[in-house]
Amino acid sequence: MGYQLRREEVLDAQRLRAMLDDNPARAAQAILTAARAGMADAQALLGQILLDGQGIERDPALARTWFAIAANGGHAMARNMLGRCHEHGWGGAVDARQAAVHYREAAAAGLDWGLYNYANLLGTGRGVALDHELALACYRRAALMGHAKSMNLLGRYLENGMACAADPAQAHDWYRRSAEAGDFRGQFSHAAVLAEAGRVEDALHWLQRALEGGNLNFLRVSGPALLQASDTRIRAMATLYQAKADSLA
Repeated sequence: MGYQLRREEVLDAQRLRAMLDDNPARAAQAILTAARAGMADAQALLGQILLDGQGIERDPALARTWFAIAANGGHAMARNMLGRCHEHGWGGAVDARQAAVHYREAAAAGLDWGLYNYANLLGTGRGVALDHELALACYRRAALMGHAKSMNLLGRYLENGMACAADPAQAHDWYRRSAEAGDFRGQFSHAAVLAEAGRVEDALHWLQRALEGGNLNFLRVSGPALLQASDTRIRAMATLYQAKADSLA
């Protein structure tokens, strides 16, 4: 017999998420019950734990199904996650065009992650026609909502003058804001600006933060880039980046 969900647990998605940290298996049963009862937040959360294998057997195909159920009920994050399933081939075939459809809907609903993911496709021409102007607009909108990754990419557009007039001062400010908001790529961008200004100690601080939070792809690209720095202390960070990349591979 499964865990009997109390009424207040069905209605409180925040409690369901908190339960995942305390007792993942018990939480998974509660989430499943709430999802079957039609709670959209629980349906989206069930998709996530099935994707991650958190408290339940990992099943990306079933995760995709639950994301679709929640998305069809109007859940914007589930719509975004359905896009990610299509983009990355989680639980089915890779389909960038279908990913773009879902991201666009999530973006239209005002979801910052939907705006970010849709902009990524627009900026690379994957699944949609290449459109830097619209990508920039999406990044800007998400950045103004506080989305850290979008802040960094908005900075990149402004620094390079892509689909806009180049504005290094604004670019650097967005890099700083992205770094402070916790994005490791924003931290790396901010560190590069600080190093160029001769503020090496400050740059090293942000490079360390980026190292701590960076994923494998970021570390593999950024490590060699550090070897081009003029300051030996920054070049020495390349070894640390490579070591962590090796540990994650």
